[in-house]
Amino acid sequence: METELIKKAKSFAEETFNNSVFDALKYHNLDHTKDVVRAVQIVGGQSALNDDEMESAIVAAWLHDVGYINGNEDHETAAAYRAQELLTEWGVPHKKILEVTEAIKATKIPQHPESLVSKVVCDADLFQLSLEDHLKYSEKLRQEWEEQKGHPISDEEWMKSTLEFLQEHEYHTPYGRTVLEREKKKNIKQLKRAIGRPDFSKKKYEELENELIRLRTKIERHKGLKPDRGIETMFRTTSHNHILLSEMADNKANILITINSIMLSIVVSVLVRKVEENLDLVIPTIILVTVCLTTMVSAILATRPNISTGRFKREDIKNKRTNLLFFGNFHGMEIENYEWAMKEMMKDGDYLYGSLIKDIYYLGKVLGRKYRYLRLSYNIFMYGFVLAIISFVIAMLR
Repeated sequence: METELIKKAKSFAEETFNNSVFDALKYHNLDHTKDVVRAVQIVGGQSALNDDEMESAIVAAWLHDVGYINGNEDHETAAAYRAQELLTEWGVPHKKILEVTEAIKATKIPQHPESLVSKVVCDADLFQLSLEDHLKYSEKLRQEWEEQKGHPISDEEWMKSTLEFLQEHEYHTPYGRTVLEREKKKNIKQLKRAIGRPDFSKKKYEELENELIRLRTKIERHKGLKPDRGIETMFRTTSHNHILLSEMADNKANILITINSIMLSIVVSVLVRKVEENLDLVIPTIILVTVCLTTMVSAILATRPNISTGRFKREDIKNKRTNLLFFGNFHGMEIENYEWAMKEMMKDGDYLYGSLIKDIYYLGKVLGRKYRYLRLSYNIFMYGFVLAIISFVIAMLR
């Protein structure tokens, strides 16, 4: 997401962090801010922020640490004040200014966010606590603190304070309380085991850090597992459009069925008596009845649902052969099996994407069938009705 306001906030942050003041900050620098912005997009995307709220959260992420230019003391308040000045100068509505400044102030430790935007920004600010290589970020913060305090911090002292912080910290969004909290607890266990070793030292610290670092960071893995906001919007919009088209087809078919039902009732109750008096009306009447019946049958076929067995096997899930998003594939299953299958699908990004794609594809196949029958119904009704009227005119003129 890149709005004009976000571009301005990004430009200001990059310019601010180029100041020599930030040369001594190993942690609270432009790299950290960029990490927070990326984390906001992940957490915000999983927290159902609308576009306006997401914009506020990203702007807050870009500006939340600019207060360090005036020193470490109460830098959140300084950043919020500077953000308020900037947003006012840029002509931003008062409501959005409050939303952004509140989110920035909420990042102060201990965090106490109230709004959803603030909760997203707070969770993004400490997103690294859930990463496998969180000690890499911790070491940067340690170097920054040593520079500020003017003396080194021992390995054991730092690791214990890090463990204490992780144990006291809480995430605030539903995504944070589930996914991020689960990963953070793994890091807490690693730290406890490391601190419990009698030979714990700088070397052990480095070994632990290397043990926690894998080929991909948690952010990359989350992106692989979860659809980002743009992709979610695409799937949601496409599915919504398919459903609307399906409803339109059903309504058109119902109109045809109703009209032809009325016409058949009139033919049976009125026209049949006229046929006895004028045999020339027999053929036109047969044509009209045939047109009405054929149109109704074709319209009914357009709306008639297809139901499958509604069962799948575990092998189908493991081989990614079943689309769990379509009720026809699971309505005959027990809830325990379906719940297991859904959890398996959510673990696999490729399977999840594939299921969404298949769901849209088969919705399109159903729509294609509906509209083919619907077009046939309208053609039969249009041409058949004209033919019936012409035949009635000819019969009446004879």
